[in-house]
Amino acid sequence: MSAAKRFPDRDEVAAVRALAEQLDPGATDETTKRRLAGRVMARRDMGKLVFLDLVDRSGRIQLICPADRTGELDLHLGDIVGVTGSPAQSRRGEPSLQVDEVEVLARNRAPLPDTFHGIEDVELRYRKRYLDLLMSEESRGEAVLRARMVSAIRAYLDGAGFIEVETPILQPRYGGGFAEPFVTRSELLDSELYLRIADELYLKRLIVGGLEKVYELSKDFRNESYSYKHSPEFTQVEWYEAYADYRDTAARLKELVRHAAEATIGGTKTTFRGHDVDLAEFQEIRFVEALDAHGVWTRDEAELRARLVEAGVDVSNDRSWAQLVDHAYSHFVEPELIQPTIVYDWPIELSPFARTTDDDETLVERFETVVSGMEFANAFSELNDAEEQQQRFAMQESEREAGDVEAEPGDPDYVEAMSYGMAPNGGCGVGIDRLAMVLLGKDTIREVILFPSLRARD
Repeated sequence: MSAAKRFPDRDEVAAVRALAEQLDPGATDETTKRRLAGRVMARRDMGKLVFLDLVDRSGRIQLICPADRTGELDLHLGDIVGVTGSPAQSRRGEPSLQVDEVEVLARNRAPLPDTFHGIEDVELRYRKRYLDLLMSEESRGEAVLRARMVSAIRAYLDGAGFIEVETPILQPRYGGGFAEPFVTRSELLDSELYLRIADELYLKRLIVGGLEKVYELSKDFRNESYSYKHSPEFTQVEWYEAYADYRDTAARLKELVRHAAEATIGGTKTTFRGHDVDLAEFQEIRFVEALDAHGVWTRDEAELRARLVEAGVDVSNDRSWAQLVDHAYSHFVEPELIQPTIVYDWPIELSPFARTTDDDETLVERFETVVSGMEFANAFSELNDAEEQQQRFAMQESEREAGDVEAEPGDPDYVEAMSYGMAPNGGCGVGIDRLAMVLLGKDTIREVILFPSLRARD
């Protein structure tokens, strides 16, 4: 006889457990019948009684199965069952369900890992995430918390009047970030296409089109290696808001992060990479002042290179001033920013899509947000002059000629869109995976991605 195709009208384990907790030890509420479904994760035979532990997404509960009600149980660890019974407490006070009927819904055909320790091999957890989730209540809870964080971000932006949109993943030109793309081919179009590295240029086309406040929660792809904070496939949210600048965007970012933290972990304080941080308290520094404090701010390329070499920094792969100053920032400044910090006003060479500051045309209105030495957000007062944008692309081309393969390649269609007039706007990108790392206190990005990219095993 085949297993049932459905088990309707079931309750969550947590709800039934809450009913059972109100009873006295040894009592059963025979007037109430509840139906549960989940996986059998423990079995204890005691004469004519069998005790099972049933687990679903909401939690764990003990099942009391008297042989005179359920008959002999042909069940194994890992089987999925549906049960009907009454809330009860064991004589020892354990919240339970006294079972009248048991129905096998799916058989486990493979041996489970140790049910006490779970999967201790970290790489195996990544490769067989289904087993990790099956065995670990903590892993299931973290997956739920990440989903709650994403829902909170979406709710915040929706509530602020933003429109959620979708932009192309396959693009004839890539842009919006410094990265190498994945390349594929369309037989239909007879051309190469790129998996997007960011959503920026298409979202800002929508600002030109008059949608004014747009966002996208998206998968993006960068052909780069793993690190504790990098993944070739990652999730981010980008939003663009007409008639706002980077100061307005910073205020909105703070609100969004606070809202997401409170919805996810119940507050704004967390521990990340060994540091206690408060996501309601942001410090602010300027890029130039931060580098100057370390004695590595100068616009002279040879002098900057010499200072970095003297400080013991390997600059052999840095071929331009822009690469050197970016290296100086990542080496000296970023690692020491522990509490949430907004780093304002970046060099124009590092920011091809941002407007210049009012008092220095060599700097742009850009900020990055860093916590415990890790950047998790990047924002601009967006450049909205087509002619200046074309000049910025030309500047990036010189960086490519100097050997920076990640420099912006340019996008004539985007420049043409800007030529129709783009409202001044502020834009921001937040790494969803990185924010999840911060909120859940995880030191590596693979911990917060359900199915991370992994090398094939031989």
